Amino acid sequence: MTETLFYHLERRALEDVLPGLVEKSLERGWRAVIKTDSSERSDALDNLLWSYDDQSFLAHAQSGDGDAARQPVLITVEDENPNAAQILFCVGGAQPGDWQSVAGLTRVVLMFDGRDAAQLDQARGAWKDAKAAGHDATYWKETPSGKFEKQS
Repeated sequence: MTETLFYHLERRALEDVLPGLVEKSLERGWRAVIKTDSSERSDALDNLLWSYDDQSFLAHAQSGDGDAARQPVLITVEDENPNAAQILFCVGGAQPGDWQSVAGLTRVVLMFDGRDAAQLDQARGAWKDAKAAGHDATYWKETPSGKFEKQS
């Protein structure tokens, strides 16, 4: 059973939240895959992870660039895990192609924009699919202070 966290973004943008979550994952010794909904979003996240902090960056690559197996973080639009990641981040409406296929991961984090009706509907469907596949799904809502609190 894979721990599956649904992050409901209401105040901050994905670009403000994702780098910190990826940093925390790397601090745990995990490798990460970030699955996006489009090549345009992949390009934007690629630029973001290099430049989000003036003092540091997150080493990463996009799928198809260099040796994927050596990357601590890989950005992709495909259902793949060539860097043997322990955590999968799904952003922009992206989801695992098959919830059974992610059973070997430690964690799946599905991040969705609460201001986007289509992403809300997709997240509701993903919740049902994750639960039906036997995953331990939890829902995290952003508070007015910008922290996430577990709701269920």
